[in-house]
Amino acid sequence: MGDKKLSGVASEDIGKCAYGIFKKGTELVGQTIGVAGDEPTCTEMAASLSKALGEEVRYNAVSPDVYRGFGFPGADEMGNMFQFYADCEDVCVSTRNVQRCRELNPELQDFDTWLAANASGLPLD
Repeated sequence: MGDKKLSGVASEDIGKCAYGIFKKGTELVGQTIGVAGDEPTCTEMAASLSKALGEEVRYNAVSPDVYRGFGFPGADEMGNMFQFYADCEDVCVSTRNVQRCRELNPELQDFDTWLAANASGLPLD
């Protein structure tokens, strides 16, 4: 993905954003609300992981074709997603508005906040 942004959201924030939408009543009827809590680049994510884990994490850029060839369950789908983000970052980011999501869910977590709460549970082997 190079220097492209990757939208992400904590699973617990999805429901909270949905609740924020429902609380608006009919105000948002007919609108599409893309949900994201943060939009870091892969290099930024690696730096955040390094800080949270106390261990160096580096972003290793591989092409989507190479990623799809890794052979684990979901590699094809993830490779497709990474290619779409790399090729169409403007579409991906423009359909998810972090500030709007924060208005719907004031507790919305960015990647660093999520890591602070969850880094200890990440497997490192």
